[in-house]
Amino acid sequence: MPKIVMRGYVPGDEKEFNMENIRLLRQVQKDIEYLINRGYDLEGSVTFLCNRFGLSKRQRMALIRSMAKHEEIVVRKEKEVTGLLTGKTVHIDGFNQIITLEVALSGSTLLLCMDGSVRDLAGLHGTYRIIDKTDMAIHLICRRLLTLDAAKAIFYLDSPVSNSGRLKQRILELSGEYPLKAEVFVLHDVDKMLCGKENIVTSDSIILDECISWVNLNRQILAESFFDYSFVDLSVD
Repeated sequence: MPKIVMRGYVPGDEKEFNMENIRLLRQVQKDIEYLINRGYDLEGSVTFLCNRFGLSKRQRMALIRSMAKHEEIVVRKEKEVTGLLTGKTVHIDGFNQIITLEVALSGSTLLLCMDGSVRDLAGLHGTYRIIDKTDMAIHLICRRLLTLDAAKAIFYLDSPVSNSGRLKQRILELSGEYPLKAEVFVLHDVDKMLCGKENIVTSDSIILDECISWVNLNRQILAESFFDYSFVDLSVD
């Protein structure tokens, strides 16, 4: 029986992200939002206010990953593709999407962010290994793309990340079970490759700002398959 791995699970999250602390985070978030929309640096604003309120490293990370300036949110929303993808090719930020779904399948902390995307706090920093949740994450992506009637999926994996070659083979094997054309490329700089393309699948803020259009695929998958997931909700009302 394969070893069960809880991707992104941190025991202290249950307390750090309970309802009381989420309310505190949303309060601090409003103050940070005020500052960054007036030209102040995000990380500097987070550090200043989190020091004032005594927030933990994980709570600070949640605020940084969930926030964006008002104009960035507006542009990202305008570029989001919300309908069918009939006959279209999607370009998938592989590790970005698969890891978040592995975190969801582990019941670990996920952020519902200001731009509507879903992000995790796994923080693997270039170290990755296939776990017992990986196959299901790939299946969820393929099934959702079929629902959206996409013609082709191109996955991009970062070559500096460990086990990228193994993950490539797994994606090709599992996607072959579906009537969906799939390719996988292992590249040194995935962000650079995805910037400027349309129908991007990612939650990476840099790519979202530089792409032509994007699909909020993991948000759709979670709404469909994890409808009662307990997000750390730091989205915009």
